[in-house]
Amino acid sequence: MPRGRYSLHDPHDHTPVLLEHFHCAPGPSGWRYVSETTTPAGTHAGSVDLAIDEHGRPIRLELHAGPWQIRGAALDGVTWVRTDSTGTHATEGNVDAHAFGGVSPAFLVATARLLRLTPDSPAKRVRLVTFTDPVLAPRTVDQSWALVKSEAHATDNGPLIVHEYLVNALDTGEQQTVHLAGDVVVAAPGIELEDLAEPPSSFRSGPGVQLPPEAC
Repeated sequence: MPRGRYSLHDPHDHTPVLLEHFHCAPGPSGWRYVSETTTPAGTHAGSVDLAIDEHGRPIRLELHAGPWQIRGAALDGVTWVRTDSTGTHATEGNVDAHAFGGVSPAFLVATARLLRLTPDSPAKRVRLVTFTDPVLAPRTVDQSWALVKSEAHATDNGPLIVHEYLVNALDTGEQQTVHLAGDVVVAAPGIELEDLAEPPSSFRSGPGVQLPPEAC
């Protein structure tokens, strides 16, 4: 079970934003990621609890950021409820999308698991509902993912396979490169892996959700 810490920063000016203390593990029905976030000063900022099924679909999402909370799952696309700490301001949402996104590295791992790309695969388009910090406002985005290459890196625990993905934001054309090893984000814009207590876990093989190349 990998445990560690990510530092999250502004990808443009590298201003520190959050520290995310996480643990994650695959299980018989999929994969779960749990984390607590703090400010750089150490103040509690929120939490993430994401569970996906064996195909990479979100079966449960719970996000906390300040007074805001999201509960969601894959249902008729993706469905969620956004509330404040008092429960006074509750709104429901539903979008014909494939999965959720956000600032947490968990969402990059989950999206890669959903797509199951290989170096020979064409780029695939995926629609995500992302929740923006600090108010967890929902936003629908379309992305294109391609697996550029996979490389083995020698470690004390044997070879570590790192996958390099090219992710395109289809509304702005902005590109970013994401490096994943199993269920751990090794590097991505705005994300730095600062500490890792256990090696990344490997997912069981098997088909994911079939998404058409470059199409929702």
